[in-house]
Amino acid sequence: MTRVAALLFAAIAWGQAPQQYTIEVVAKGMRFADGPVWSLEDFLLFSDTVTDKQHKFTPGKGVSEIGNRPGGTAGNAYDEKGNLYTCEFRERRVTRTAKNGKVDVIAARFEGKRLNAPNDVVVRRDGNVYFTDPAFGNQEDTRELDFNGVFHVTTRGQIEAIAKWKTRPNGLALSPNGRTLYVSDSDGQSIHAFDLDRAGAASNDRVVISKIRGVPAGLRTDETGNIYVAAKDVLVYSPQGELVRTIQTGETPSNLAFGDPDFSTLYVTARTSVYRIRLGVKGAVPYSP
Repeated sequence: MTRVAALLFAAIAWGQAPQQYTIEVVAKGMRFADGPVWSLEDFLLFSDTVTDKQHKFTPGKGVSEIGNRPGGTAGNAYDEKGNLYTCEFRERRVTRTAKNGKVDVIAARFEGKRLNAPNDVVVRRDGNVYFTDPAFGNQEDTRELDFNGVFHVTTRGQIEAIAKWKTRPNGLALSPNGRTLYVSDSDGQSIHAFDLDRAGAASNDRVVISKIRGVPAGLRTDETGNIYVAAKDVLVYSPQGELVRTIQTGETPSNLAFGDPDFSTLYVTARTSVYRIRLGVKGAVPYSP
């Protein structure tokens, strides 16, 4: 592990005096790091999207490669049973990998048409799955759907579009109680929120954060409901949409995940590297009972 020879000072720190943080680089040399998620087995899993590889960082042990997916690998999520959900953007599908290695495709088509390029995924504690399906760059040349979607996979395996946008959805996060789904709109530089009912159905699409600095991508929430956005920097907003903290890594972030055994460390994927920042606030745990 290489320690960055700098301390980070938050621009605004929870309405108090600026706090300082030590930023550590726990992985480097990636082509485009993305999709971080903390495993129940106490390691951080993340993707290198350009090389189609998945890596893990284990505190005290370092980084190792754990898989290669020719179909591409972007966003990742675990459910409470330890199954891994992965957005395979080249194969244009979302898969679920069981702990024994068995792989199932849970989404590949909608109304008979292939998905665009699934990008990020979250799993609610009751098994409802949500993923974004934008089309970036040359992905637009082969698209079959005429919209960029936010999708819901029910506990029965049914796929429904909860949003059909002309702009491109990117990152996802759930509120601590699992009743709100947050989605970043990269083109609109905003964050949308959807209400989720007990069955996982979504309604009331609305913008809760606008005029974000940079291109909003990955999202996370902490146990108090604050919303963390990977954009020009890591931007932290209150549940009411007010900017309360700015965290600068020195490299444009792509995605975020809380981790470590106490779940009080923020991991940031930022293009070529993965950063580790102790915050002292716990992340929302989507797979906790």
